[in-house]
Amino acid sequence: MYRIGPISRKSNFHLREKFLIVLVLLTLCLLCFGGIFLLPDNLGGDRVLRVYKHFQKAGPEMFIPAPPLAAHAPKDADPHFIGDRQKLQAKIKEELGEILDKPMLQQRQPDAGYDGEEMGVGDDGQQQQQGVAPPLNGEGPPPEIVGTAGKGQHANNEDAAARMENNNLPVGKIAGLQINPNANADPDPKVEEKRQKVKEMMQHAWDNYKLYAWGKNELRPLSQRPHSGSIFGTYDLGATIIDGLDTLYLMGLEKEYQEGRDWIERKFSLDNVSADLSVFETNIRFVGGMLTLYAFTGDNLYKEKAQHVADKLLPAFQTPTGIPYALVNTRTGASRNYGWASGGSSILSEAGTLHCEFVYLSDITGNPLYRERVQTIRQVLKEIEKPKGLYPNFINPKTGKWGQMHMSLGALGDSYYEYLLKAWLQSGQVDEEAREMFDEAMVAINEHMIRTSPGGLTYVSDLKFDHLEHKMDHLACFAGGLFALAANTRQNQHANKFMELGKGLTNTCHESYTRTPTKLGPEAFRFSDAAEARALKSQEKYYILRPETMESYFVLWRLTHDQKYRDWGWEAVQALETYCRTNHGYSGIKNVYQESPQKDDVQQSFFLAETLKYLYLLFSDDTLLPLDEWIFNTEAHPLPIRGANAFYRAAPPAQTQADENR
Repeated sequence: MYRIGPISRKSNFHLREKFLIVLVLLTLCLLCFGGIFLLPDNLGGDRVLRVYKHFQKAGPEMFIPAPPLAAHAPKDADPHFIGDRQKLQAKIKEELGEILDKPMLQQRQPDAGYDGEEMGVGDDGQQQQQGVAPPLNGEGPPPEIVGTAGKGQHANNEDAAARMENNNLPVGKIAGLQINPNANADPDPKVEEKRQKVKEMMQHAWDNYKLYAWGKNELRPLSQRPHSGSIFGTYDLGATIIDGLDTLYLMGLEKEYQEGRDWIERKFSLDNVSADLSVFETNIRFVGGMLTLYAFTGDNLYKEKAQHVADKLLPAFQTPTGIPYALVNTRTGASRNYGWASGGSSILSEAGTLHCEFVYLSDITGNPLYRERVQTIRQVLKEIEKPKGLYPNFINPKTGKWGQMHMSLGALGDSYYEYLLKAWLQSGQVDEEAREMFDEAMVAINEHMIRTSPGGLTYVSDLKFDHLEHKMDHLACFAGGLFALAANTRQNQHANKFMELGKGLTNTCHESYTRTPTKLGPEAFRFSDAAEARALKSQEKYYILRPETMESYFVLWRLTHDQKYRDWGWEAVQALETYCRTNHGYSGIKNVYQESPQKDDVQQSFFLAETLKYLYLLFSDDTLLPLDEWIFNTEAHPLPIRGANAFYRAAPPAQTQADENR
C-alpha cells in the first residue's frame, strides 16, 4: 500500500522566492508604521490603544455566555444583575464624561441670535452670561427677563414691558426659565407632599429607563430591557430622553436633565435612520420637545436639533395638495401613507397637528418655509366642503378629497381641533382664522356628535356614515380641557356652552375611571342600555399610561380651582402606584376591570412627557407655566405665547430678512 511519507523539514527556496517573501514583510512593516504614525490624529496611536482596551474589556462579555441566575435569588439581589447594573452605570458615566460634574450654568450655550457678546451686566450690576439658563435649583444670578410683569411667576423686572416691542416680542438678552422647585409649591403642605410624590414617580421612571434602556426609545420594566417594538422601531433615537427632558427641567432634576441634554448633543441624529417614521409622532415628540427646551433655556443646541428633525420631515409635504404623507424615510426622503387609511389617505389629526411647532420654528429660525408648509394645509382644510360642518378623518393628499365619512374627536381626529384653538392662542390671539374654524367645528360636533346618556353623562361619540357609535375614546378625554380653555379665552355666544361641555366631558372620563376596580380608565368606553362609561370589548379594556384625563383635570383646576379635580388627580396617582408601578419603572395594564391585571411591560415615553407632567402641574402653584403665557402641544410640550411670554425668542428681524434673501 502506498503511504505518504512525512514532509521534509528542509525547505529549498529559490532566490526569487526569498526576494518575494522579504518584499511582503517589508510592505507589512511599512503599512503598520504608516497606520500608527502617519495617518491623521483620530487614527493615531492613542486611538488604536483605546480601541484595543475596549476590545479587551468587551472580550469576556462577547464570547463568554452570561452566568445563570443565583438559585432562588430575586433580580434585585442577584449578584449577576447587580454587576450588570454597575457596568451600565459605568458605561453611562464614561459616555457622558466630565460633563456630569460641571455646573449647569457652565453647560448651556447662549443663543447667538440674541447677542453676540458672551458676557453682559444684569439688573443687579453683576456680570453674567447672556442667554444662559440659571441653575435649576434657583441659585445663581436671576435672568434678566423671566416672565410677564404682574404674573408673579418669577422675580419679574418692572421694566420688562418696556423691553418688549414689535407686537410685544422680546428683544435683547433673555436668560432661561428659572426653575426653583420651592418657589412654585402650593401653600398647603399636603398638596406639596402630593407634588413631591409625582416627582418621585418621575425619578423612578427615569432612573430605570437610564439603567436598562439608555439611548433606546422606551423601556420594558418587567423584562428590564429596551422596548424595540415602539413606533420608532429599533433605531436608538432616545424617544424617552427627548420626550421627558422638559419634565425633568420643570421638576428641578438638574443632574438628570444634564444627562439627557448631553446625550442629545452627542448622539441624536436622523441622518442614518433608514426607516419609515411617523411624521406626526416625530413632530410632536422630537420637534415639540426640542422647541420647548429651546424656549426654556435659550440653548441653541435645541433649536438646531428641532430644525434638523423638521427638515427630515419636509419631503413628506411633496404632494399635489401640500397635505403631507403619514410616513417618511428620513434618509431617502421616500414618503407614503398607511395602507389601511381609506384608500391611501392622510389622517386628519396627523396632517393638522404640525401647525404650532412649524410656526414657532419659523419664528425662531427666521425661515418662513415651515410656516408656509402648514399654512398650505390650513387653507386646503378651510376651503374644502365639510359635510354638516364636520371634518372626516381621512383626506386624499393627491386629490384633496375626503375619504371615508368617519368623524371623531378621539383617534384620527382629536388633535386637529386642539391645534386650531392653540394656534390662535399661540399667535397672541391674532390668528382669527384658526379661532373661527375652531368655533365652527365645535358647534357642529356639539350638534351632531355630543350626547347625554340616560344616566346624565355627557359624551362625544364617533360618527360613521351618519350613524352614532355611542363610544368615546380615552384619547377624546382631552376635550374636557379643550372646551373649557376655549370658553375661558373668549367670551362669545358659545362660551357658556363650551364650559358646560368641558366640565361634563371631564366628569364622564372620571366616571370611566371610578367604575373600574383599578380606578384607571379603559382605552374606550360605551354607552347603552346595558352599560355606561364602560368598555365592552376586550381590546378596549387596556390602559397604557395615557394622559388625556389628567390633562383635563389640570386645565379645569387652573380655570375653576374646584378641589374635586385635584382629588381626582390624586386618585389616579394612587391607582398608578398600585397597578402600574413595578420595581423597574411603570407599565400599562391589559384589563382595567380585573383585580390583579396583567401588565403589558411597556413604559411609554408619553408617560414621562405628559401624564406625570400634568399631574405635577396639577399640584403646583398656578405661577408654574401660567395658561395665559404657554400652550401645551399635544405631547404636553409647553410652547410660549407670542406677545405674552418673554421666552418666545423670535429671531431678530435682520436674521429673518437674511434667511429670506438666501
